[in-house]
Formats: sequence, structure tokens, C-alpha cells
Amino acid sequence: MLYDEVCSMMKKGATKGKLVLVAVLKNKHDLDILLNKNWYRIPVKSSPKTQPDYIAFYQPVIFDAQGKCIQYYARVLRYQTSKRSDLLPDEANHLKANDPYFRIRLSKVKRLAKPIRNIVPRRISFGFTTLNRLLKAKDILQLYNVAPTEQIIENGLSEAGIKAIAQHHFSNGKKRFCLDFAIFCQQGKIALECDNKKAHSGRQQQEKDKIKNAFLRHYDWTVIRFSEQDIIFNLPTCITRVKKTIHKLGGTFKTTFS
Repeated sequence: MLYDEVCSMMKKGATKGKLVLVAVLKNKHDLDILLNKNWYRIPVKSSPKTQPDYIAFYQPVIFDAQGKCIQYYARVLRYQTSKRSDLLPDEANHLKANDPYFRIRLSKVKRLAKPIRNIVPRRISFGFTTLNRLLKAKDILQLYNVAPTEQIIENGLSEAGIKAIAQHHFSNGKKRFCLDFAIFCQQGKIALECDNKKAHSGRQQQEKDKIKNAFLRHYDWTVIRFSEQDIIFNLPTCITRVKKTIHKLGGTFKTTFS
């Protein structure tokens, strides 16, 4: 699955307590602005409609050893509207230099006792959670109250002796998809997808899933999707289905594919 799932966190659950917007620091310069100047920017056209009480900041892989985690958060003080070029004068030639941005003034930036890790890689953009979850979560799944379906399936496959490649990328040069698990067999290949309820119940995501399924099947992948409910409450049946599909495809290769 493409991991915008956590970014579609429903606001009903998030509004129980202080509302926290999870935002992304694109680079180390943004982090420097946050820590030394206490503000963060969001394009007006893509700004969430609901204004949060706090903002937590996700640091992507570009931060190297400090990446793929949330370390900092701050309380929102006020919004101001400015052109991007006024906020970042050193980038006056940027394509979005004249676009309106919100400059969000923040209180003193706080550091979490322990970073919230993106253990199972998920693509993070804007999403909502609560302050209570932010202060208690150890990983991104806990932060968004998402069931660890992929870990459950991975453990089930491992116990069954099934070799599967997690987070396998497949492309045709134009389109590129990340598969939760890929299983290579003598007579075919299996794309195994774990559909969390929060991520895959919306109409837009369901359409994306259909497009992904059609793309993979066009390139001779057998697509198996398991719902969150099936994975949590009926794991043996899920593993049995995978075994039967592997058998139909002549069994798995003994070597590992990358």
C-alpha cells in the first residue's frame, strides 16, 4: 500500500482532547527555522481546514540518523499570511515564490522524551492525532491508532515458512507501486496487500486500490488483499489462502529476490 494512510486520520477521533497536526520538515533548513525562529509554513491552498492546537514535526529520511521519526512539537500561537518569497528571501526564484503561505507562529519547541519512529515505512504528510497519543506513542502506528496488520501478517508468513519480501517496489518505468509483501513463485508472483480500515475505507483510496490492482494484474501479478478484520481475527485463514495460491503457482523459489 502507498502509505498516505496515516495522513487521512479522521477528525472525529482526533478531536477528543488537544488536536495535533502532524507536519513534515522537508529539510534541515526548515528544522533550523523551527528551532531558532519558532515558525512553520504551510501553503494556503493545501492547509488543513481545521486549525490544530499543536503541531508535531516529522523528519523524513533526508535527516539520515535523525530521520523517519517525530522528535519535536510545539503549541500554535497564531497564523499570518505571507508570500513564500517574503518568508524565504534566499529562494526568491522558487516556482512558488509568489504563492500565499501561512506562517504559523509557535510557542517554545519541545522535544519528546523518545522519538516516535516510522518503523514500518509510511509516507507521511499532513495528518491529525491527539496530544495524548503524541506523548504516549512509540511508533507511527500507535500515533494514529492503526492496527499493526503488516507485522501480524509478516509473523504469520514467517511461522508458516513462507519467504516474502516486505515493501517491494515494482514499476514499469512510468508508474511505481510499493507492495506490502511480494512472494515469487515458480509460475508467477503474488502481491500481498494489508488494508487497514482507516486507510482503505474511503472512496478515493478504494479507487487507488483498484488502479493498483489492475496495474499489477496487467503485469501478471496475483493480487491478494486482506482486510484489517481478517488479519486480526482470522489470521490462519489468511495464511491458508496464501499457501493455496503459492501451491497453484508451483511453489516458491528457494532463492530470495530483490
